[in-house]
Amino acid sequence: MIDYLVDDGVATITINDPARRNPLSNDAMGQLKDAVLRSGDDEDVRVVVITGAGDRAFSAGGDLASGFVDSPLPGHTARGELADLFRAMTSLPKPVVGRVNGAALGGGFGVAAACDITICVNEAKMGTPEIGLGLWPMMISAVLFPLVPRKTLMWMMMTGAVITGERAAELGIATMSVPASELDGAVDAIVAKLKHAPSGAMALGKRAFYSTASMDPDTALDTLHIGLTAVSFTDDANEGVAAFLERRDPEWTGR
Repeated sequence: MIDYLVDDGVATITINDPARRNPLSNDAMGQLKDAVLRSGDDEDVRVVVITGAGDRAFSAGGDLASGFVDSPLPGHTARGELADLFRAMTSLPKPVVGRVNGAALGGGFGVAAACDITICVNEAKMGTPEIGLGLWPMMISAVLFPLVPRKTLMWMMMTGAVITGERAAELGIATMSVPASELDGAVDAIVAKLKHAPSGAMALGKRAFYSTASMDPDTALDTLHIGLTAVSFTDDANEGVAAFLERRDPEWTGR
């Protein structure tokens, strides 16, 4: 269901059930979370790419055929795998790129939006259709609140409206949208840049970005002030400044 492949510093995590449009059962969400955590422990990995198999869907969302509502209370803990996946993606000290090759709906929409950088095809169908099933997009709300204007998000959730990848980029849910023929090139270009970034600054910066997002401005400024001092202690900061002054390319060590 979830494939994990490392090549040249990039871990590609693929939701692999294209015949069913890559649904997310509780088990699949757990496997996806485990793959993200695995990439964090893998010293050969500098960048993580999450995608769906095939060319129709990134993920069509919850696997309704897996008994999604058969045992509401006994299944409560298992459904929490999605929340734990979001936490793992946010806390991962490496950049996560979403390669959204098709439909991203419900939980799949949340996973796409939770990536640090999200690149989708223009015609991708993205949205929160849960209301049509008598459900509500609960956990993905935490991901979408900071990204989508309040009125637009409520309209999507209340009506089950589906937007295009192009519109998702306009709203800031996706970083960019491109024609399907240009998806791999756009992802590769971003990944190449991320692979050669200083990993220490990347890890400290990503943690600071997410941890201060919900703070009041004064607390955030105090925290980020400390963060700037912390990143200044790294060898890569010394190397970066020296390389700039000497007009040469930096040689990062990740320390």
